Amino acid sequence: MNSTIRTYEDLLKEQQRLIGIIKTQEELIRKDIAGVKEGLKPFNKVARQINNIATRDNTAPLMNFGLEFGVDLLLRKFILARSGWFTKIIIPFLVKNYSSHIIGEETRLFIFQKVRNFFQKIRPHASPEAYATSEAPPASGMQEKQDDFTARTSDLFKDEESRRDT
Repeated sequence: MNSTIRTYEDLLKEQQRLIGIIKTQEELIRKDIAGVKEGLKPFNKVARQINNIATRDNTAPLMNFGLEFGVDLLLRKFILARSGWFTKIIIPFLVKNYSSHIIGEETRLFIFQKVRNFFQKIRPHASPEAYATSEAPPASGMQEKQDDFTARTSDLFKDEESRRDT
């Protein structure tokens, strides 16, 4: 501010000048903050990796259980079989935590779909029309085996009873 403000118009001009200076300073601050964020990206990546190693992702506990079991078996029994007790505790802990974050939501859905398809191939469900055309649902192989087992055991019991009577 080089000149003194004498009239209302001078005041408005000075206000517009100061608002312009504020806007340019705000833009410079935004650019500086963006530069600092850009500079901290490697640190943020490292911090995220450390967080993945230190914490466990619990969004799919059943899948994590299988993953943890496999990691325990592989690391403790085979890879770290001759290492010390401290290594056998710490390394599997860190690997289990990190591996729980590796499997993302899309991968989990893909694996669940594959497991579901596998079980549907093993035990396909009959369509509702098949039940409507017949009086009773078709006997499964398990039911036939159970009936065969029951018939054989009842024959054994009859033989045993006839031996006692004589």
